[in-house]
Amino acid sequence: MKFDYDCVVIGAGVSGMTAAIYLKRAEIKVALLEKGAPGGQINKTSTIENYPGFTGIGPDLAMKIFEQVTNLNIPYEYADVVDIKKVENGFEIIGTNKTITTRKIILATGREPNKLHAPNEDELTGRGVSWCAVCDGPLYKDKVVAVVGSGNSALEEGIYLSNICKKVIMLNRSKQFKGSKILQSKLLEKENIEIHYETTVESLTEKDGILDKMIVKHDNKEIKIDVDGLFIYIGFTPDTNYLDNIGVKRDKNYVIVDQQLRTNIPGIYACGDIIKKDYYQISNAVGEGAEAALAVIAELENN
Repeated sequence: MKFDYDCVVIGAGVSGMTAAIYLKRAEIKVALLEKGAPGGQINKTSTIENYPGFTGIGPDLAMKIFEQVTNLNIPYEYADVVDIKKVENGFEIIGTNKTITTRKIILATGREPNKLHAPNEDELTGRGVSWCAVCDGPLYKDKVVAVVGSGNSALEEGIYLSNICKKVIMLNRSKQFKGSKILQSKLLEKENIEIHYETTVESLTEKDGILDKMIVKHDNKEIKIDVDGLFIYIGFTPDTNYLDNIGVKRDKNYVIVDQQLRTNIPGIYACGDIIKKDYYQISNAVGEGAEAALAVIAELENN
């Protein structure tokens, strides 16, 4: 069987793009598939301060990596993958608008942000409810917004929004934040940030189709808070539903890999935020992309 590619990387976040760069430089016939914009979660981050070589960078990092992808003439296709099928000596990747054949696959589809599942959340998405401060923050200049979450993402975006908005209300269901101490210190320095601990969002109300108020619970009491925008940062769920039929082993939807980034299905590798691991950092994702590519290169050379 003649395959379209020797290896297809599904997902164009930093890990997937890194893998594709390594494969192409080894003269492997490779393609990148992505259903959104290149860069993944970096596109939704205002500032990254812990990536080596940069005192502060944001979505530009993804664009710089993608520039390498385009300079190497790596085929980049927009495709929403819905299934993967095993064929002799390779795989069929089935998308909503095309089917591609390949000898090897690297999974790098990352994670999707979790929802609150509060009443009216879906209806108000894009009308006051957002998961991307970088994308939508400027819409709320000199207005009041709330940020739900406890980790680094919530703290980073709260700080970012405080430079744009009149007031930022931080809502944390715990007694303390989980994010880094440095970010917590920066957050506390902001005079226009108001923090509510042990508080949960119960529901959202609208006026003329736009977010108007949050109903939150604190000390078993419901409180109404006027707010123009709500930004949600309460964790992620891996994007792995398309793996149901191929039988890739997962734990809570995270793909299980060995030290060489191999899944339980021979010929399929995984890297980045899609895999089960202890830490989810950009530097980890870059390294995993390189490791997965090198493992694929070695396997192709030996077969």
